[in-house]
Amino acid sequence: MLSRLGLRQQSLLKASTSNLIKPSLIRGIKTIPQPPGYVVGTVNDAYVPPKPHKLEGSYHWTAERLVSVALVPLTLAPLFTGASTLLDSTLSSLLLYHCYAGFQSCIIDYIPKRVYGSFHNYAMYLLTFGTGIAGYGIYQMEKKDGGLIDVCASLWKA
Repeated sequence: MLSRLGLRQQSLLKASTSNLIKPSLIRGIKTIPQPPGYVVGTVNDAYVPPKPHKLEGSYHWTAERLVSVALVPLTLAPLFTGASTLLDSTLSSLLLYHCYAGFQSCIIDYIPKRVYGSFHNYAMYLLTFGTGIAGYGIYQMEKKDGGLIDVCASLWKA
């Protein structure tokens, strides 16, 4: 049947059948239905802000920026002073928190709770679990291999 139709009609037929496939089925994850334009209510409804949470907002943003700024001198300090256990432990823990905060921001941006519901929570639990495993790995590296700075130095010489 498609061979009898013209090229324009074939493209129109394909476009109309592609609209029948829901985006949630293409992704393979069932999403929460969203209102048209992601607008809830009407224009005249009062804005209802989300409940404040102590780990979000300006304190969270300030903590991320302070950690990012603190990583710069901590990364350069072993070049001038040599490796120490306190310096290495501080660098490792701040680097772990920096990675955690970065991945958390990605999860918040790309797996929003209003669209994915429980999948957002699963992603956050998985991130917390992975951060705990990485923290244990850093502890073992500090205990057995001499720390992050010594491991990086041995990789640099190799």
